[in-house]
Amino acid sequence: MEGTIRPATSTAYSAVYQLIAWKRYKEALVETEKLLRDDPHDPDPYAIYAQIFTFMGEYEKAQHWAKEALSRDPEHHLGWYVRVSVYYETGNEKAFEKALQEALRINPYESHYYYLAANQLNKKGKFKEAKIQIVTALELDAENPQYLAVLSYIEALLGEAVESRRLDREAIRYGAEEPVVLMYLAWAAASRNEYKLQETYMRSAIRLNPDEKQYQDEYLESLRHHYFLYRICMWPNKLLRKMKPWQILLLWIGSWILFKPLVVVFIVLHILAHWSTRAIVHISVFGWRRRRT
Repeated sequence: MEGTIRPATSTAYSAVYQLIAWKRYKEALVETEKLLRDDPHDPDPYAIYAQIFTFMGEYEKAQHWAKEALSRDPEHHLGWYVRVSVYYETGNEKAFEKALQEALRINPYESHYYYLAANQLNKKGKFKEAKIQIVTALELDAENPQYLAVLSYIEALLGEAVESRRLDREAIRYGAEEPVVLMYLAWAAASRNEYKLQETYMRSAIRLNPDEKQYQDEYLESLRHHYFLYRICMWPNKLLRKMKPWQILLLWIGSWILFKPLVVVFIVLHILAHWSTRAIVHISVFGWRRRRT
């Protein structure tokens, strides 16, 4: 999860922010504890403590300390930032939307809120609505490569390939060394059927962050597009993304009634393509590993 590091106001705060930038989170927690002891009524250290836990993926602790910050200042910007981020990362959609409304009331100029809203709408297939949100984020932070990459992906999903490529170039200009930017651009390339470019972007993301499982999985996924059978069987997925849930339901019911044998064949081919290409790619990347008895 990306986060906003607030400007330092003292040497002590500067040390904490520097440790966060270096991803030395345990040391940052120790330094923040000193700030908590110095002034237990100040909400800032509590909010920073919460933010560090979000970077560590310890969302229950992050939520606890955000609550402590907000109990001291109900409109604390970073406290709300952490609360919204935690709900988003943990998939608590109802709580996320409620917290997002309040956070935007308190701080309507936080561009990251619009980015999160865009991602949430993307998950629901509401690409036009998502575009509105990410465009708003870019109005507040015009050169943010992550926002540009997301917009490139959305434009690709909407069938606007030329605009998607233009945004691709903009995003790369500002964020060629950011793995998350490369991942979004890989998704955009795949949506434009540019599978070689998708693989190139994911290979670069893996180079920059080889230990991140999501990047590993996405890189392996990009390799599978080399296989024609996989591309053919995955093609309907792109069509389904553009349809509403009720349309998908009616399509499957109608297909099952009218073309039952073909539906069964398609499902079998889909499963075969999924597992066979996954096995081939895994063997080509990691080699054949026999379990010793």
